[in-house]
Amino acid sequence: MSALVRMRLVGFLRTGRAVAPLLAALLVLGILYGGGQARPAEAYGVCAVVLFPVLAWQTKILLDVEPDVQRRMAQVLLGPARERTAGLLAALVAGAGTVLVALVFPWLVGGMAVPGPDDLPLSVALALGLWAHLLALLPATAVGALASRALTRSAGYGVAVLSVAVVGTLALGLRNSVAPWLVPPVLATARALGGHLSAGTALFLSGWAIAWTGLALAGYSWRRRTNP
Repeated sequence: MSALVRMRLVGFLRTGRAVAPLLAALLVLGILYGGGQARPAEAYGVCAVVLFPVLAWQTKILLDVEPDVQRRMAQVLLGPARERTAGLLAALVAGAGTVLVALVFPWLVGGMAVPGPDDLPLSVALALGLWAHLLALLPATAVGALASRALTRSAGYGVAVLSVAVVGTLALGLRNSVAPWLVPPVLATARALGGHLSAGTALFLSGWAIAWTGLALAGYSWRRRTNP
């Protein structure tokens, strides 16, 4: 299965499909951090929100690179479950690379303020930033998988699924939303980092993101079994 993960990552890179989401990530990061310096923890929370659609789109692109016939051959050789898992792992690895860029970028362009005596220590702020981005990466990977060609069968339906999921996540994630539990806690995490984040809140948000991702991926796996 590791060979299939590497093959999909190599295909994603060698075909040049990785360029578009990388440029999109750099564009949104440049806009986000171009207005001046910000506190690290709060800035990273907002950054995870704006990267969420980019990470979902990147996952869809990576999963769509492989031709349908080649994907079915991999299912025959490895089994459907391992083939699906390999695609998701490849998407997570690619997403982790984008997250790394997002964590480093603001320090290169002077977008982060050095923490003062009343702020969180830099190591804690960096850890919270990584945590916020991981809570965005997991559901974004699930959203991208649900929008992939293997499920939607057409580019138009794939874009529609991706757009509805991203817009719904941002709309229902607003404060006082009528059904925030329908979407991953991307905005809720950003709000928590903008205030006083407690350990209980961090555990709750982590569990929420993992549970939402698990349900979304369960739906993805079920749909792939009925629509290989």
